[in-house]
This record gives sequence, structure tokens and C-alpha cells, in this order.
Amino acid sequence: MYKKRALIVGVTGIVGLNVAEHLAEQGGWEINGISRRPPLGTSYVNAITLDILDREKTLQSLAHLEPTHIFYCTWTRGADEDENIRLNGAMLGNVLEAFRGKSCVEHVAVVTGTKHYLGPFEHYAKSTPVTPFREDQPRLPHKNFYYALEDIVMAAAAERAFTWSVHRSHTIIGYALGNLMNIGATLATHASICKATVQPFFFPGHPAAYHGLNDITDARLLARQIVWASTEPNAANEAYNAANGDVFRWSRLWKVIAGYFGIEAAPYPERQVKLEDQMKDLGPAWDGLVAQHGLQPNKLGMLASPWHTDLDLGRPMECVNSMEKSRRFGFLDYQDTDRSFIDVFDRLRRERVIP
Repeated sequence: MYKKRALIVGVTGIVGLNVAEHLAEQGGWEINGISRRPPLGTSYVNAITLDILDREKTLQSLAHLEPTHIFYCTWTRGADEDENIRLNGAMLGNVLEAFRGKSCVEHVAVVTGTKHYLGPFEHYAKSTPVTPFREDQPRLPHKNFYYALEDIVMAAAAERAFTWSVHRSHTIIGYALGNLMNIGATLATHASICKATVQPFFFPGHPAAYHGLNDITDARLLARQIVWASTEPNAANEAYNAANGDVFRWSRLWKVIAGYFGIEAAPYPERQVKLEDQMKDLGPAWDGLVAQHGLQPNKLGMLASPWHTDLDLGRPMECVNSMEKSRRFGFLDYQDTDRSFIDVFDRLRRERVIP
């Protein structure tokens, strides 16, 4: 029997997959993973195909498990924030309820994000928050399912005597397929199509995002922080920002990305040119690239999430996170952002997802 038994909720997602890979590299973990579709290429994961919105099915499917650590790395999008709170709160609640009455759970880690500081989708970035974001900033006066998730895990921890951590990531860059919020695969597919069809490679975001300071979260660093906070006693029962630790301007990084794909970065038009509009009719062009280069037969809609990239790049302000608290508690990892993108692009090419 393994002394450390992980249950990763959302194991096929950009965060869950990287948590699973990190645990496998560490060794000594039994790794169980929940997802709506079976994971691919992860034989080290005991896969559980499950929709955790189904309460009864969740209780039945997880009854045989005794995880010591639960890594909650998933979410679903509703029609508005009230529905986001209802759906996402139910999902987390169902997972935690499956282990009520068992004494196995030692720690529950929940991944949220920078919308903690910027507001939910309906109010997203409509106020100008104080930057860099710090974990002790008060909650915004809006409903937010991130707040609901925090309240649920903290209440359950107090009742059942396990520890918790919350990880507020910024935009996540990392390897995953079929993810709702995947800036890496989105920009890689867009750049590949631009190169093949000789279209201009425009930065699609707001001038403040293009010229101002930003940071980003490498999924590998986030995975390491999650596991660190879950296994280091002095780090428990805290919320942590999770970002690479450097800052950048898209005005420079856009040229780095363009250079990787062998194209020129188009002159910035000093206004937002939404990526969702740029990519809406590019499905056939992508299908042609798949056939021409013998790529994995993925549809563009499975790889790219331009609507979310537009949210990330459309903020009318600088957006940076303080990592002071994380460092003060002992997590000192750092990740170069250029390498974050290049490493993802390299892996997408290596696995024949992009040409």
C-alpha cells in the first residue's frame, strides 16, 4: 500500500495532467484521476471516468478509494455567476462528500485563479484593482464561484480535521489537449495557420496588455506548488498566488512566439482585434494542415480556446501577482516565461499536435 494516495479531480486538464506527471516523477504516490473522458498516455494513473455533477454516481464511483490528498483542478462554466456557483460548488461538494466518515483525507488543494482579484465573467476587469495582487486583498463585492469554492473547502476542513490550500493561478501555460483555457495550444494553432495561409500574426489584445507588465503561470510550476503546499506542514491552510516569478510585456513576447514559428509579428494596430473573430472560420484551414503534415486528428475547436485568450489579453490594465507570500512560506521555484511557451510548443510538435 502507498502511504500517499492522490485523487486528482480533472486529471486530463492542463493543471491536473501536470500534477499527475509531477507526482509520477516524485514517486511514492498512488495516483487516481477523475475526468469526463479517459486520459491518454498516462498509464500510471488509475483512471475514473466520471461526471462529478452526478452526486449519486460520484458517491458510488469513489466509495472504494481512500485518498490522503485530493487535488481539485477542474471547473465548469454556467450561463451566469449564480449558475457557476451552483455547478462548481456542487462538484466540489460531491467529491468531498464521498469521503465523509472516512479518516483518510489529510489535505485538499483547490485551484482557482486571478478572477479572485479581477471579478467573475460578468464583471471581469471592469474595475482597476491594486497590483501586484496580494493574497490578503479583500474580496470584491461580486458573486464569484472562486469564493464559494474557498468557503466550501475551508468549512469541510474545519469540520473533518484535514488541511487545505488554495492556489490562485494567473493565465496558465502548459501542455494539455481539449482544455477550456489553453493559451499555449491556442496561439500555437493560430500561428501555424497564419504561417501556412500567409495571414498576419496580430496580437489580439488590449493596448494596456500589449504595452504593460504581465505575468503568467506555468502549469509545471503550479503543480509543484500544489504538491508542496499539500505535503509541507508549515504551508497548510493558506491561499497562495501562483505565477512564474518574472514579468514580461507582450510587445516583446509576441515577437518571440512569432519567431518560434518562423513568421513576422504583424505591427500592432493599437486596438483589440479579437482572436475569436480571427479564428472563427479557420477550421477547414486547420484540417488541411492536419492532413498535410499527418498530425493527430484533432479538430481546431478541441485545441484552441480563443474566447478565453481574448479575456486574458483583453484586460485594460497591467496584471501581475505578488509571489512574496509563497516565497515567505518556503516555495522558491521560478520559471522563465519564454521557456514556458517554447517548451509547450516543442511538446506539441513532438507529439504531432502542431506542424
